[in-house]
Order: sequence, then structure tokens, then C-alpha cells
Amino acid sequence: MSTHRVLNIGSVGGFVTAPAAGPYGASKFALEGVSEALHGEPAPLGVRVTIVEPGGFRTDFLSTLSMQVESASIADYADGAGPVREALAKNDGHQPGDPVKAAKAVVDIAEVAEPPLRLQLGVDAIERVEVKLDLVRSELDRWRHVALSTGL
Repeated sequence: MSTHRVLNIGSVGGFVTAPAAGPYGASKFALEGVSEALHGEPAPLGVRVTIVEPGGFRTDFLSTLSMQVESASIADYADGAGPVREALAKNDGHQPGDPVKAAKAVVDIAEVAEPPLRLQLGVDAIERVEVKLDLVRSELDRWRHVALSTGL
């Protein structure tokens, strides 16, 4: 049986998003959902699906050539969305990831016999995923009794 690859380039923002990044995160979450569903469907045919979840890489992504941020803001949202908006504006050219190394990692994962469903790229991606996994585990443990109370 031949082996084929589907490499969906998402973002760590598709696993864990942030205030002020809702539409971007929603589009990446959608890609995650489609990829998860697709992961099991063609597997018996030798098709492997991987979602690549890069963090911040030194590309033009945060430059004014790529990202347009509305200058007007609502004061009531300053504490929630404000810090993210400020960080995005300041981080262009300071992202921790090397895009050449990321490209090599993507090419290399395409050669792996059993690739992961998700491949996080970059230290910031790993950190954000770990924080979310800890939060999900904590909430699951804290609210398990409510979830289990709904059974027949």
C-alpha cells in the first residue's frame, strides 16, 4: 500500500487562541477540526494527516504589509484585547522562530512513516499548548462532577 500525506498548515492559534485574535483563531480552529476528522477517514488507504502548528516565525506575518489592525478601539476592551494588540505590534521582527528551520521540519515530517496528528513548531508553540493542556485538565478535574451528573 502506498503512503500519502496531507499536511495542513495551521497555527498554534488553532489550538489555543488569544483575545483580539478571534477571527484568525476561528479559522485555524476550523482547520484543526476538519483535519482531526480527516485523520481517521483515509488512514486505511495509507493517507496520513498532520496539522502543522507553528508559533511565531520571522516572516512578514506581523508586518504592516500583511497584518492590518484597526486603529480604533473600545476602551472597555483595553484590558482584554489591548495587551495582545500591543504585543502583535511590537513583535514584528522579534519572533523566536527561524522559518528556514520550520520549512525543513515540515519536509522532514512528510517522510516519517507514522507522523503525528499535530506538529507544533517553535518554543512559543510548545509553551502555549502546554498551558492550554494544563488548563483543560484542571477544568476537567474541577467540573467532572457536573459533567457526570448529567448521565441517566
